[in-house]
Amino acid sequence: MRTQAERARSFRALHERPGIFIMPNPWDAGTAKLFASLGFEALATTSLGLSSARGRIDGTLSISRDELIANCREIASATELPVTADLENGYADDPDEAATIIRLAAEAGVVGGSIEDASGDPARPIYDFDLAVARVAAAARVARSLPFPFTFTARAENYLHGRPDLDDTIRRLQAFAAAGADVLYAPGLRELETIKRLAAAVQKPVNVVMSSADPEITAQQLAEAGVKRISVGGALSRLAFATVRDAAIAMRDAGSFRWVRDTLPGADLKAIFRPPPGSALQ
Repeated sequence: MRTQAERARSFRALHERPGIFIMPNPWDAGTAKLFASLGFEALATTSLGLSSARGRIDGTLSISRDELIANCREIASATELPVTADLENGYADDPDEAATIIRLAAEAGVVGGSIEDASGDPARPIYDFDLAVARVAAAARVARSLPFPFTFTARAENYLHGRPDLDDTIRRLQAFAAAGADVLYAPGLRELETIKRLAAAVQKPVNVVMSSADPEITAQQLAEAGVKRISVGGALSRLAFATVRDAAIAMRDAGSFRWVRDTLPGADLKAIFRPPPGSALQ
């Protein structure tokens, strides 16, 4: 099993090499092992996937900080791949209090993580600019204090909260970069031209999430637009729920079990979940 420092260095190297890379978003150990078996180079957790697995609505901090950290530990220990975590808004308004989640996530085994500028307050859903920057700076300080290169991502959440203001989003991301963020991320962007403008305006690697972007956009187009990495947020979780729902409806309404033909064979699952010889996972 690779050490956490080795995984951290390999994750940082993905951001420094030429070209783009894709991270699927597991929500438990099983999906982490599945995605690892398919040859992906890194994984990213998903708050929506975790919330859905718990039968809760995402976006309201319905998952506690302890639950989120436990999920980080579960996913990070399931494979040898580097894992970066969706750390919500740090579960605090105060910069130093929010930044403690970086240390907790690192202790859980992840090698990267994101903090968002969404407050959780419907009346003022996005933190004021100066406070948002101070929160990023505090998180970056904690990340730099760790004994390995933790890759810290700062998120500007305007587009997810009814504020499709590209200029303000770019201003925030530029300030987040200056405050110490390693990667920049503005979820909710849909059009390729918007993504291209944002990527051209910042000097740090950009993450794009394809759960809300135009699905006709390809990885090659994103690479040409200047994007470094792609994630899919909770989209694979939502796809899993859709597939299971449709099979259940077929059983209920038509008494049909044809969906069984599309299930993953048990032997394939055993191959995915079987630890390698000598692994600490045995």
